[in-house]
Amino acid sequence: MPDELRISLTVRDFERLRAFYRDAVGLTESQSWEFNGRGVVFDVARATLELIDEEHAAFVDEVEVGRDAATGGIRIALAVPDAGAASARLVESGAELLGEARQTPWGDVNARTRPPEGPQLTLFTSPD
Repeated sequence: MPDELRISLTVRDFERLRAFYRDAVGLTESQSWEFNGRGVVFDVARATLELIDEEHAAFVDEVEVGRDAATGGIRIALAVPDAGAASARLVESGAELLGEARQTPWGDVNARTRPPEGPQLTLFTSPD
């Protein structure tokens, strides 16, 4: 059984995206290196891998954005205390707002953004 899920994103503007995920998203750097290029690993509290079929992906796009919006088949979803506030913070840091925070049929409040590079981010708040 794996001990860790690691998603690796290749980006053109490394420092901009490093600051975006560290400062705007609020992730903590656990490793970094500068040899044969640069890299950084951010810790996230818990990771899961979600597989959905194209029909469900289209449904989620419609709920969160109101249209087909996902590109590349990958979207990262992050649980946050307040999806609306978190998405506003990301927009202030250079992300594009694709879908404002809204109640979903499954009970979460979701917002969708597109960072300066990489896959779209869904920010969700569960009704705990």
